[in-house]
Amino acid sequence: MKAGPLVAGTAFAVLMSGSPAFAYMAYVSNEKDNTVTVVDTDTKEVVKTIKVGQRPRGITISHDGKFVYVCASDDDNIEIIDTVTSEIVGSLPSGPDPELFVLSPDGKTLYVANEDDNLVTVIDIESKKVLAEVPVGVEPEGMGVSHDGKTMVNTSETTNMAHFIDTGTNEITDNVLVDSRPRFAEFKPDDSEVWVSAEIGGTVSVIDNATRQVKHKITFEIPGLRAESIQPVGIRITDDGKKAYVALGPANRVAVVNAETYEVEKYVLVGQRVWQLAFTPDQKTIISTNGISNDITFIDVATDEPVQSVTVGALPWGVVVSPTK
Repeated sequence: MKAGPLVAGTAFAVLMSGSPAFAYMAYVSNEKDNTVTVVDTDTKEVVKTIKVGQRPRGITISHDGKFVYVCASDDDNIEIIDTVTSEIVGSLPSGPDPELFVLSPDGKTLYVANEDDNLVTVIDIESKKVLAEVPVGVEPEGMGVSHDGKTMVNTSETTNMAHFIDTGTNEITDNVLVDSRPRFAEFKPDDSEVWVSAEIGGTVSVIDNATRQVKHKITFEIPGLRAESIQPVGIRITDDGKKAYVALGPANRVAVVNAETYEVEKYVLVGQRVWQLAFTPDQKTIISTNGISNDITFIDVATDEPVQSVTVGALPWGVVVSPTK
């Protein structure tokens, strides 16, 4: 999909210049002004702005917190940022128009959705070599990987499918039809389910990972809003598997969902056009990127109340948080 922002993450420990002490750092990709904003999650202040390539979208971080990876979509490139120096120190061969990616649990492999050529590119991070290219549906975007590392899921926006890919063979094993324009895929912590958001369909499909069948569809209703303005994108599930958060796009809200009963328990009002989400590693806070209002919102996970919004760059799309303090 060419217009509109997404995606989110977890990750690292670093002493940033100008920050008061070791703290979790949030990295926010700003699609319009080609920057990554670094925010101290303790003080909730911007501590650095890093210039990157054109149209940065997907963003993640190495498991040791040393490097941030950013999809520079219009440069057909993935840039590598050193988290200590905040400098770009290299790149990875992404394939054309990298939108979103996911890092394998062992931190060795990056799986990248290439929207323009309908491929998932598999990259070995250490050698910076392409290991495989997996043909998928039209306009691939959403990427998820199981916690055991055995299965990767890609969502194709135009084909309206979730493609299950065996990471051992890099071949598709199952194609699951979901609702219109799937944007994100998230495995439950025990890998029993994959949750796939459908932006235009307005639903989240809960797919049984054993049978590869849709077992439930979560819908959303917000008083005073038309159904077409409720557009699910980013999804995050707590480590205990009990609660999920879903970014609802132009509804300007994050839905809080009971991940065991699939009931929507609350809608949290954040900024305008909410796209992606990321937990802090202690899971006390979840952060939303709000594309049109150019800010991020900190939400207290215990109360599910918004705590504070922080202005970042233009059209914030993705967010990832350092793994340790």
